Amino acid sequence: MTDAAAQGAHRARYRRIVSFAGREFLKIWWFELVLPRFGMSRISERTRGQRMQTFARRFHALAVELGGLMIKVGQFMSSRLDVLPPEITKELEGLQDEVPAVPTAAIRALAEAELGIPLERAYAWFDDTPVAAASLGQVHRARLSELDAADTGLDQVVVKVQRPGIDGIVAVDLAALRRVARWLTRVRIVADRVDAPALVEEFAATSLEEIDYLHEAASAERFRENFADDPRVAAPEIVWERSTRRVLTLSDVTAIKINDTDALRAAGIDPSEVAAVFAEVMFDQVFTHSFVHADPHPGNIFVTPVASVPGGFQLTFIDFGMMAEVPDSLRDGLRTLLIAVAGRDSRGLVAAAQEIGVLLPSADTNELERALTALFARFGGMGFAELSKVDPREFRDFAEEFGDMVRSLPLQLPENMLLLIRAVSLTSGMCSGLDPAFNVWDAAEPYAGRLLRDESGNIVQAFATQAMDTMSTTWQLPGRIDRIITRIDDGNVSFDTSRLERRLDRLEGIARRIASGVLFAAMLVGGALLVPSLPPLGITLICVSALPLLHSVFAGVGRRGPR
Repeated sequence: MTDAAAQGAHRARYRRIVSFAGREFLKIWWFELVLPRFGMSRISERTRGQRMQTFARRFHALAVELGGLMIKVGQFMSSRLDVLPPEITKELEGLQDEVPAVPTAAIRALAEAELGIPLERAYAWFDDTPVAAASLGQVHRARLSELDAADTGLDQVVVKVQRPGIDGIVAVDLAALRRVARWLTRVRIVADRVDAPALVEEFAATSLEEIDYLHEAASAERFRENFADDPRVAAPEIVWERSTRRVLTLSDVTAIKINDTDALRAAGIDPSEVAAVFAEVMFDQVFTHSFVHADPHPGNIFVTPVASVPGGFQLTFIDFGMMAEVPDSLRDGLRTLLIAVAGRDSRGLVAAAQEIGVLLPSADTNELERALTALFARFGGMGFAELSKVDPREFRDFAEEFGDMVRSLPLQLPENMLLLIRAVSLTSGMCSGLDPAFNVWDAAEPYAGRLLRDESGNIVQAFATQAMDTMSTTWQLPGRIDRIITRIDDGNVSFDTSRLERRLDRLEGIARRIASGVLFAAMLVGGALLVPSLPPLGITLICVSALPLLHSVFAGVGRRGPR
């Protein structure tokens, strides 16, 4: 494709995304803002569910057709249970990152340009049939040359090659998403709950990392180091000599897919044991290593039988393009949250949500605490097999009521938290598929108990340190007081309050100017709101607001003295 043709395709793609968003915004504006003003709120409410479902289906079709980041956007939206209705998240949760394969000639040309040598020299054999094709790249099997095999100790490898032109497609998609985010800031019902531009920038950062294969290779190495002493976990080795930003070569670790229960049983491996180990390993990633594989779907995890141990196995993770860092502050909050969940402590769970920053301190948490108490009382401790026996109508009614209440709260999930939720959601679904009786509470409780013991040890240590500091200060206090009294008796202590008085005068002036600024804003906004209904009063307020504005701007000018 020529540069002119590529630019034309990019412009058409940009217009397609933006026009789709524009049409959907017009529908939202008409049904959610216009109709209620004419007393037709019932029409809006009655059709809302169907409209949301139709939107999700249309976006699903658009994402599959365009590929690129649009599929990632759909997967991202499916995890936004905090702000999006279930009609949207349910429809998009099955969106798969599968697209038609790129012709082999184009893949070969890109790989050779990146590696700087013909593929026949880079590899002893390269399979033209891809193992997998996704929206950002595709994977081929290969075999290293004898020289490279001797240097690396590897023979069979897989080669991940970026789709030609994906950099331009990602840039176009991000430009369109940024424009849509700016539109969303003007929609009050959205802007009050979501910082759309910030979410787009966080999504952009994650996406740009995902198409940088050197970043993925570094993440794979870090993951291997984290679990170097854990025989339960493995990861592929990187062939750095045959890896670039657009081409990644790594050892072929293909084995039994984690969700292939028939193959697991045929290999003498108990699927329920795999579920238990998998849950433990994911907990370790969050709370021990603070580095989490955020895309643990069945295609990214293999179960490798261990011949030396009957029924033994090893979990092998692949595809480290989407990883979640867990900062110390978030990890501490998650520890508190896990302990609260294990203890069925609704108040502790709310406090943990506030500590993490998901729930704003200003939120009215009484309703949330009551809902969580009811949730724990009715469904707490149940596994998925037990939940399946609950009356669907009861479960649906509770889920709808709980979901509506949560979405009404002032909360927003940061990107790293979204990735963790995605990881937890995929882990939970995987474990339930492996073991229908899998109980997430049972998996969490032992870990929560260990965390609680560790936390108790830290508290005791902190208390002991603080006690020693207090004792030291108390021991030195009589001598310090005696020295101060001696200096006062000798007349060597004086107090200069002139600087303090000047500072107080300046603070008083600043306070007056701030009050004038607030008064100006109140009069200006009030006047603007009154103009449509009471024009004379509204215009008068707007004009008079100039007086406090002048005081706020010019008060104190020319009167600054020495500090």
